[in-house]
Amino acid sequence: MPIDETLAERLIGLTEMLPAPVRTASGKVIQGSVAGVKGAYGLLCSSSWVFFSSAAILFAPLIFEIERTQMEEMHKQQQRQILLGPNAAVSGSMMPPQAAGM
Repeated sequence: MPIDETLAERLIGLTEMLPAPVRTASGKVIQGSVAGVKGAYGLLCSSSWVFFSSAAILFAPLIFEIERTQMEEMHKQQQRQILLGPNAAVSGSMMPPQAAGM
């Protein structure tokens, strides 16, 4: 006939088998491990925040400047196409226009 025990009851029963110094030492090791993991997590969160916010501050102006330069180039190309016709934007060189029908 099996005896129904919960997991907590089994663990309490096992701790009674161990001497008190072993129980206190293992408790301190577990508490130290938990504190170390919490400290490492806090340090990781802080350092990642510093890294990503610094990257945003440093690289945002560069990205905006590149985008502005591309927009200016596209605007110049559109103006060239409007002024000189569709063939001028495609060729982009000083070649004479081709005669129609040849």
